[in-house]
Amino acid sequence: MKLFNHHTPLLLLFGCTIALAGCSPSSRHVDHTPSAPSLVVHTPSTELAKDTLVESAPRALNTPDANAIDPAKQISQPDSQPLLENMVQIPEGWFTMGQEEFSDALPKRRIWVDCFWMDATEVTNEQFAHFVDQTGYVTLAERPIDPVQFPNLKASQLEPGSIVFTPSEGPVSLDNHTQWWQWVKGASWKHPEGPKSSIEGRERHPVLQVAWADAVAYATWAGKLLPTEAQWERAARGGFDQKEFCWGDDKPGTPRWQANIWQGSFPDSNSRADGYVAAAPVGSFPSNAYGLFDMSGNVWEWCADWYRPDAYFLKELRNPKGPDSSHDPAEPGTPKRVQRGGSYLCSDVYCRRYVPGGRGKQDVESATNHVGFRCVVLIETKHANQ
Repeated sequence: MKLFNHHTPLLLLFGCTIALAGCSPSSRHVDHTPSAPSLVVHTPSTELAKDTLVESAPRALNTPDANAIDPAKQISQPDSQPLLENMVQIPEGWFTMGQEEFSDALPKRRIWVDCFWMDATEVTNEQFAHFVDQTGYVTLAERPIDPVQFPNLKASQLEPGSIVFTPSEGPVSLDNHTQWWQWVKGASWKHPEGPKSSIEGRERHPVLQVAWADAVAYATWAGKLLPTEAQWERAARGGFDQKEFCWGDDKPGTPRWQANIWQGSFPDSNSRADGYVAAAPVGSFPSNAYGLFDMSGNVWEWCADWYRPDAYFLKELRNPKGPDSSHDPAEPGTPKRVQRGGSYLCSDVYCRRYVPGGRGKQDVESATNHVGFRCVVLIETKHANQ
């Protein structure tokens, strides 16, 4: 399919004109990164972005301005569950942050990160359900589309929903990701693939269909934080500075599969060589050297940082918190946060950003069925003594 300005063609969804951004190949492989589904509503006169680094898919329409969201709304504190239960202590120290093959992960630099604690696994459906039961929280995907923001939509088009990966019927061009991303009414964390799906029997699977504000809401309730990019990469590398993968330099599948990623022809046929076709229960693969599971593949994980492709040029070298604002040349004006770790959709032929230095990005209002999160706690005496 012919591309214009590195974008796939416009298409109509719910009567709105949307632009779906493609992505640029890296020097080593085709890096069509599925980390950032986003649907951007444009007027016909809106100029398409002329540069893009990481793929975007459709953005959810469920919420008004993300800056107006109060993550702490409806939030009360958790019960007496110990704060550091199922968390791993990450030692302080210097490490080399960045990865040569990704232009937005350069320049590589030496970064210091203080000691902190990180969830050993991604937050599960069981944990998120407990949070919802305790607070009554309603995720963004469960909220109807704002009729004030979209006055031309019919009432039936304002129903809640979210974005779902749907394999194509056969091999397709990787330049047009609308062939495997669909807006599905009724998709939410309780129904990750749509209203006919369920999380029953998937209690130990990572919670999906959570937007950035949903992850922040959970972390706030739990007395935790989302990790910064620097914290996340420090933890993911497991002390193996500048190694290619979270577990070292051995290629995935040699001699065993160390992560839940895609095998086969993307996006139509996953051979399940690693045992899974979609998200796996947390802890299904070996941990890294720090005792953290699924830091590579399975689901993308939200981070606290705003996304910018030039973020690594900032001179903050001790506990960096990232830029003060977001900018993505592919979708100017769309606020995005960083995601890390890749997902079950990543592979060497489509998206290699499952490596520890790979960066993802996603519109803060969007949720999909390949994105989750985990939390951190900063080291303080009162925490360490619990």
